Amino acid sequence: MNRLLATLVLAVSLTVAAVAGAGVASAHATRIATEPAENTELTQAPQKVSATFNEKLQPQFAAMTVVGPDGNLWSTGDPQVDGAVVSVGVRALGPSGTYTVNYRVTSADGHVVSGSWPFRLAVAGTGTPGPSASTTSPSSDGIPVWPFFVAAGLIVALGAVWAVRRQR
Repeated sequence: MNRLLATLVLAVSLTVAAVAGAGVASAHATRIATEPAENTELTQAPQKVSATFNEKLQPQFAAMTVVGPDGNLWSTGDPQVDGAVVSVGVRALGPSGTYTVNYRVTSADGHVVSGSWPFRLAVAGTGTPGPSASTTSPSSDGIPVWPFFVAAGLIVALGAVWAVRRQR
């Protein structure tokens, strides 16, 4: 009985230590280029924006938006994935100011990659915005790893109980 108790205490301690130090799983694909370039100043709207990564992307579940200084969407259509490049069309831009491109893609190994970059429109355009971006921008949350550590700790604890019972 003392062995069982010691094994369970060790399993719980390891699980708590692992959860306390657990972070967010990191993505494997890395953005290597953008069009327009990050922080560039434009005098007219681009017809599309794109991000290039260091590895091929999965075409499923890609998201890309362009949000203007007015908080509205200025992207149009669905994002397109072509190998390592994701892109989306852009409406004729409106107010001058900073536009933010947000993206979320899945790398070849299944990891979700998300981020953003700004560009600035120096001359106001006459375009009409899409809907408000407050509920449509891609999330930048990573995948929490703590549930995996808890599950591993439970498996170890159940294995210890099974091993002790089998010795009887």
